[in-house]
Amino acid sequence: MSTDATPEQKPYQDLTPEGRRLPRWFLGLAPLILSAIVLGLLSLAQAPGLARLGDVPPREEVAIESVRLSAGQIELVARNEGPDPVSIAQVNVSDYFAAFTQSRAVIDPLQATTIKVTYDWVEGDPYEIALITSAGGKILVAIAAAARSPEKEPSFFALMALLGVYVGVIPVILGMLWLPFVRRSSGAWVRGLLGFTVGLLAFLGFDATIEGWELASQTGAFGGPLVVLLGVMLAYLLLEGLDGWLKGHRRTAVGAENTTSPGRLALLIAAGIGMHNLGEGLAIGSAYAVGSLGLGAALIVGFAIHNTTEGLAILSPWAHEPPRLAPPRLLGLIAGAPAIIGCLLGATVYQPTLAGFLLGFGAGAVGQVAIKILPMLRDKAGRLLTPLTAAGMIAGIAVMYLTGLLVRA
Repeated sequence: MSTDATPEQKPYQDLTPEGRRLPRWFLGLAPLILSAIVLGLLSLAQAPGLARLGDVPPREEVAIESVRLSAGQIELVARNEGPDPVSIAQVNVSDYFAAFTQSRAVIDPLQATTIKVTYDWVEGDPYEIALITSAGGKILVAIAAAARSPEKEPSFFALMALLGVYVGVIPVILGMLWLPFVRRSSGAWVRGLLGFTVGLLAFLGFDATIEGWELASQTGAFGGPLVVLLGVMLAYLLLEGLDGWLKGHRRTAVGAENTTSPGRLALLIAAGIGMHNLGEGLAIGSAYAVGSLGLGAALIVGFAIHNTTEGLAILSPWAHEPPRLAPPRLLGLIAGAPAIIGCLLGATVYQPTLAGFLLGFGAGAVGQVAIKILPMLRDKAGRLLTPLTAAGMIAGIAVMYLTGLLVRA
């Protein structure tokens, strides 16, 4: 019997007329390239439905990303978030038309321009700035109390790094002094401490998501609030991948790949908290960058107290197992050092959409870690929620809420 396949049974061969096999990457990209070419040709030909309507006024959507005040000058960075080009024709400061220069005469979609307004402002006074477009639209900016913005010199960035140490590294490492207490706790109390950690992380996740959503809602550029959800999903998937990679390299027994060891869990907690502290540093750096020194000082005190309990969260999985993947001090750096990066980023390239994305990233990270901790809350009877674990969760949420009030005070 012949074993040759019939013409209908032969596998499809992606061959050129000369018989050479086409590369797989080309087969994957070819439909996308052809689609882009066809749509580009239709747009150039102004095909029906793609040509601009003649009498429709342009949509002018401009967001102010930063305001800096120096002697006799107000500097603003404006970004065009709409689909149509925008040009700034006049600048009005508290009902006074002021002279100004700009880096771009016409702001194309998603482009930014730097506007320098000549104006002798008075420290402590409130001001309302209106950018008037060539089409008559107004973009309003309010300055509650004018204050000179700090000069971005090397000493300023050194200060930002030091503030990151104050807010992130020192509080987390001090919080890890609870290690002897955790080691001497019974199994039931350890589950209560893990419940405390879940409550703490849950609060951080919701708080970061809400704050990021509010920031990103100020601007529609790059997707607006959707970038927060993008950050959440990206962080969750990255930490899941990290956990899977660690499991694959640390297998010690059959079935170990289905569980998360205390050492890996502590590392994931530190990484998740580090992503959240990155967002906190961003808030502090941006506050100092725009001259809100009082706000920056309040944020430092509040975040420092707020973050001390994070050291306890990192230690909770280590109650009865010595650390193997990393010593406690290293995990303290993993959790706290991102605050330094956040302060530096906030002081240099602060942008609401970027801040929203990073806060969402932190929320996704702590959420992934909280889900990993939940199986460790089960007691010998298999109960996930006991009076002690429930009390721990409530205590974690309450502590973070009360210390968070110091940030807003």
